[in-house]
Amino acid sequence: MKGKVKFFNASKGFGFITDSETGKEYFVHVSNLIDQIRDNDQVVYELKDGKKGINAVNVRLA
Repeated sequence: MKGKVKFFNASKGFGFITDSETGKEYFVHVSNLIDQIRDNDQVVYELKDGKKGINAVNVRLA
C-alpha cells in the first residue's frame, strides 16, 4: 500500500499515515519502521491488526 506521513513524532515514537487511495489514516509505531520517516514523506507499508485497531507495519520510504 502507498501513503503519505500525516504526522510523526520521533521523540514519542508514533504517528499516522494517510492512505493514497482511500484517504484512511493508520497508526504507525516506531517499532514498525524499516526507514526513518518524517512528516509528508511518501511511504509504502502493510497493514496488520493491532491492540487498538489496524496499524501500518513494515513502513519504508517510497
